Amino acid sequence: MRPVHPGPSGAPVAIGARIRNARKAQGLTLAQVAEASGLTKGFLSRLERDDTSPSVATLVQLCQVLSLPVGALFAEPDIQRVALDEAPLINLGGSGVVERLVSPRSESRVQIIRSSMQPAASGGTELYTISSEVEVLHVISGSLVVHFVDRTEQLAAGDSLTFPGREPHNWAADPETGAEVAWVLVPAAWSGTS
Repeated sequence: MRPVHPGPSGAPVAIGARIRNARKAQGLTLAQVAEASGLTKGFLSRLERDDTSPSVATLVQLCQVLSLPVGALFAEPDIQRVALDEAPLINLGGSGVVERLVSPRSESRVQIIRSSMQPAASGGTELYTISSEVEVLHVISGSLVVHFVDRTEQLAAGDSLTFPGREPHNWAADPETGAEVAWVLVPAAWSGTS
């Protein structure tokens, strides 16, 4: 039996956005890249819009100017989806709260936790800290109070609060409505392995 070789895809290879993002991330204009690469601004503009395809030699030259590995233009992005109803339940303490890890367990750069707080739910009786640089709390619905050493912040639906993760704090959900919130921790504070 002869092996069946896959045929080429008819879909165009879209690399323009990646080239544009690499250029802009370095603060370069089309004119600067054109001058450094010997290509025209018009060609680069069409390339960034995926209106034209470069030769391999042109692509290598452009990637050298942008300090970008050629393979990075064709690499599949690491995109992971976590459905809320399939997100693992976790327990970070507190009472009257159901917490789900809605970012991938393997993601160490950032962690997102979705908390459903019953009316009068709380983080406990003592102030606590999280092992992260930054914590962002976004209120999806309901309201809650966040207590710090020197102040209290009242948050309503749509509000967000950003603070250092190592800042002692605690929270209490509204006694009548409870709250639905998302916590964003940078970097991830919990590995999900225990």
